[in-house]
Amino acid sequence: MTTAGHRSAEEIGRTATGPRPVPELGGQTAAANLSHVDTVLSNGLRLLAVRKATVPLVELRLRIPFGGGEPLHAATAEVLAETILTGTARRDRVAIDTELALIGGELSTVVDPERLTIAGNALASGLPTLLDVLADALTAASYVDDEVGRESGRLVERLAVSRTQPRVIAREALLTHVYGDHPATREVPQAADVERVTPEAVRALHAASVLPRGSVLVVVGDIDPERIVGDVERALSGWASDRDAIGMPGLPEVAGGDVLLVPRAGAVQSQIRLIAQSLPRTDPRYAALQLANLTYGGYFSSRLVENIREDKGYTYSAHSGFEFTGPTATVGVDADTANEVTAAALLETRYELGRLGVVPPTADEVESVRQYAIGSLLTATSSQAGLASQLAALTAAGLGEEWLAEHPARLAEVTVDDVARAALEFFAPARFTGVVVGDAQILAPQLTALGGFVVGEPGK
Repeated sequence: MTTAGHRSAEEIGRTATGPRPVPELGGQTAAANLSHVDTVLSNGLRLLAVRKATVPLVELRLRIPFGGGEPLHAATAEVLAETILTGTARRDRVAIDTELALIGGELSTVVDPERLTIAGNALASGLPTLLDVLADALTAASYVDDEVGRESGRLVERLAVSRTQPRVIAREALLTHVYGDHPATREVPQAADVERVTPEAVRALHAASVLPRGSVLVVVGDIDPERIVGDVERALSGWASDRDAIGMPGLPEVAGGDVLLVPRAGAVQSQIRLIAQSLPRTDPRYAALQLANLTYGGYFSSRLVENIREDKGYTYSAHSGFEFTGPTATVGVDADTANEVTAAALLETRYELGRLGVVPPTADEVESVRQYAIGSLLTATSSQAGLASQLAALTAAGLGEEWLAEHPARLAEVTVDDVARAALEFFAPARFTGVVVGDAQILAPQLTALGGFVVGEPGK
């Protein structure tokens, strides 16, 4: 019943002859196709410079391969990332912050088992200063004892909180389940390991691993790409080594198998995490697989979301998506559910995996996800920051601006049969494994009855 004088949403969406038709989607343009230079400098650093003069700003992303198998590598790398911008031989922390502020700029760092990333931005006119500060940190970061001690203490506090978060627990459990003791599993170091890191160890890691050869610098903004090559070459001339940056060892292939129930006593929610081997962006079938993933669980109108969120209300958020590590790729499915519906949600998740292959996407479904894929790519690369981040991610697989510019055309060429074949091959339930983190006392009887589950030890 509606209030007099007001129409409901259902009434607004209908005409006398039925629902209002959805308007036709407009034509799509290329995601990039911008003036750019992709070259390797004399020190071995790959430089990808792209002109995108929408605003008088510039964005940079420096990705340095940062693998390491030593027991304290993850902890030492985290401390290095926290302190590399806290002082150099020429500048202390205040001087760095002041110079960046004067050009409307900033620099930040993040590290994971695969890479160290330094991201920055500034007014385009301030790029020389931004590059000078970056070069100073790369070649002369001081890691003074007080700064290392201070940042290590803050990091220990953050890690103590982080390791209690269900999503962090689930992520670590999943990686350990599929990759064992591979360095990729050490995304979040132990607080006790961080406490053991010394300033000498951080300085030694910088000297051994912060190297240009094999690294990639992406610069996007109101720039002349040809001129930038010389500017970067001069600014980073002191950053040199005859050794290559250290990559993480390749990941073993993910094999389908039992899902591990990881006990978390007293938890009121469960974390569902499934994973399977996928295709890298360099594979000709990737575009079809991308559309298959979107149909399954890659956006809000996907089959999985419609089933376990909209129809049954088992979860607030369900999602599937790709993860790229070097030249390899996986596809993952995740959802958080209340204990009482965890088994039912898993049953429906598996059902939708099987249905995607047996009842393949229709022409309408494929066209819908195609337009979403192209539109979201355009949106993600519409800003300088978004384009810089997209390009930086592509460089890990040796790709660049050309791949980004050509991808909408690849998506447009995918047929319904292409998507059906990708769905049948790569979304088969038997290809997946994973973990469920939750209260084993409640979940074990139901999951065991479903089959394909094993119960792990608490804390393992």
